[in-house]
Amino acid sequence: MQQRIGAALEQSSIVRLREAVESLSPSDSALFERLFRVDASVGELIPPEHMARWIERYFGTVDAVTRQEVLKITNRWTLEETLFNELRARRPLEARIPADLENEILKTAPDPFCEPELNTPSDTFGRIRGRHSVTASNIAKYDGLHGVVIFDEHDPLAFTEEIVIDAIDVAWQWFDKCHQVDPLAVYPFFMWNCLWKSGASIPHGHAQVSVTRGAHYGKVERLRRTALEYRDHEGGSYWDDFYRVHEALGVGATFDGVRVMAHLVPLKEKEVMLLAPSINSNLPEMIAKVLRCLITRLNVVSFNLVISVPPLAATPEDWSEMPLVVRIVDRGDPLNRTSDFGAMELYAASVVSSDPFRVAEALWPSLGPRF
Repeated sequence: MQQRIGAALEQSSIVRLREAVESLSPSDSALFERLFRVDASVGELIPPEHMARWIERYFGTVDAVTRQEVLKITNRWTLEETLFNELRARRPLEARIPADLENEILKTAPDPFCEPELNTPSDTFGRIRGRHSVTASNIAKYDGLHGVVIFDEHDPLAFTEEIVIDAIDVAWQWFDKCHQVDPLAVYPFFMWNCLWKSGASIPHGHAQVSVTRGAHYGKVERLRRTALEYRDHEGGSYWDDFYRVHEALGVGATFDGVRVMAHLVPLKEKEVMLLAPSINSNLPEMIAKVLRCLITRLNVVSFNLVISVPPLAATPEDWSEMPLVVRIVDRGDPLNRTSDFGAMELYAASVVSSDPFRVAEALWPSLGPRF
């Protein structure tokens, strides 16, 4: 069964998404259309002869660039949208791991996180210590309760599954402590920025945690409202249907109770989403496995990871349709000064080169048996 799925996946690509959808069962095809919209356009150009050698060097042939198909995929409910250029999406998933990156990381030690008890502030309620990490209070806060989970290991890419599990456990203890100190602080958020390209100001391995009041952060709240609107309008579960479409296309699979997807509408390169009912499931272990696969098989060296977490206590709004949602995205070469985010991503739609079908193809063999 898994061999048949793998063979079908190899034959699929994001630029042939419409064909893949048409091959689904009528119910799955209808579900895709309910959730997503696909639009195609063609960009044409006439290069001067002087450019021919340069084009052939970077794109293979001149004909490859003169007529380019662009696919636009829109989530009808969240309005997330991604543009895939056929010319770019057909490229193999390769990335240059900078030869000097290890040395660049080593040169940053020691830094304040190497001795956190001496060089970082603590929260008013103290620190939480795990087997491989410890908390600190963020020196420049973006919310009233904003902390850091600092890994003992300096190299942010040298983490093990045990280190990831420990950091998440420490984060959840920190959330609970914040709620004890401030009962109105009930909306937690976990994020991990790895290396400079992701926005990390200190390369030493660390994650950030916050708990906010009043309402959840806007983009998390938008997901909650989307799920409720979908239930009220369609009579089903948004997240169940969202996953079902990914699974039907071969870019979603379940491992140890955790739903894993190579996102069809990625925010940026190689985005992976995970869904789980609670942190007490196998979610931390699966996060660690996905990260290790991204690093070892897809050459990801800088990434953003977030966990959108439902409230810690009862709230006036309905969270019954909201699971824990993990999103991981590649941020590219940390030694490359060119940003991967521009005006399009900030204010219009994401422009992505990586193919979700190739991401899934790399992920599945690394995560264990599917259920």
